Amino acid sequence: MIVYSIAFVFYVVDLANRSGDRAAALNEAAGSIGATRAATVRSASAEGASGGATATATLAPAPAADPAPGRIPSGSAIGGARGGASAVDAAPARSRSRSLRVGFSLTVLGFLLHMGATILRGIGAERVPWANMYEFALTATCAIVLVFLVVQVFVDLRFLGALITGLSVLFLGVTKINFYVEIVPLQPALDSYWLVIHILVAVLAVAFLTLSFGLSVLQLLQTRRENQLKDGGQAGMPWLRSMPDAVRLEDLAYRMAIIGFAFWTFTLIAGAIWAERAWSRYWGWDTKEVWTFVIWVLYAGFIHARATRGWRGIRSAWLSIIAYTAVIFNFTIVNVFFKGLHAYSGL
Repeated sequence: MIVYSIAFVFYVVDLANRSGDRAAALNEAAGSIGATRAATVRSASAEGASGGATATATLAPAPAADPAPGRIPSGSAIGGARGGASAVDAAPARSRSRSLRVGFSLTVLGFLLHMGATILRGIGAERVPWANMYEFALTATCAIVLVFLVVQVFVDLRFLGALITGLSVLFLGVTKINFYVEIVPLQPALDSYWLVIHILVAVLAVAFLTLSFGLSVLQLLQTRRENQLKDGGQAGMPWLRSMPDAVRLEDLAYRMAIIGFAFWTFTLIAGAIWAERAWSRYWGWDTKEVWTFVIWVLYAGFIHARATRGWRGIRSAWLSIIAYTAVIFNFTIVNVFFKGLHAYSGL
């Protein structure tokens, strides 16, 4: 937790440095001016048409400023900003800042310590460390950081570092204070190889869904900023200048949700098979079973609505956030306050 906390500080310093990124500010200002002039042209054309005369706008939009190296204009096929309103970046401009490198290195160190603690818990228990809420939370947060680190090989998401390390410290702190229990033998119903399969896939699902949640939160903030620029006003949250635009963030959140949803689907199926082995029925409407299915329905609705009904933008982001809230509710409230066959909190 201490190492993750220090990494969090460096990630926040990097975000503060992004706020003062002069190149990003100039690029943003150029996009805002271009949008304002384009609006003036549309207004002049509309006035001419209403007067019954063929009017030609004399004010032409200023040529777009050359984007800074490593940046993709929002109007490009990759950036794809809605309406071409502003030049919001599709890739971080300060992706190699010193504070970001230090924060990422500390995240790797924190993960190694985290993994070591999880393995030692399993060695001490002489079983996989997934028998109660404390052990599951220890493993799940470790999986979140692991997936965050591995994903960097394919797409640079280090701008999520502050969120990931902050959530890890929060989850581990709450787990240590409220959920810690001494090592105890496995309950008979848990003494199965399905424990390894079911929980392993579940923690991977939670890891990818956490990344999707973080990207959806940033999407909402970036959308608000883009709308402010589109209206010609003063945009807040300057640390968002060098982050991907809202469309790119939404696409990334959607992709992470699809991977997490695939793992969660297998979690639901594996749980049903395990239930048949343990209790001679695949489904019994136990509270935990119901909420696992509720989460599956929410993410299925998110993926289906976005793919077939055109639910894009703010609605898509909020549906993703609500679905992740159900994941947290399932782990905390359901495990602690609802009793049933899955009452394995150990509290």
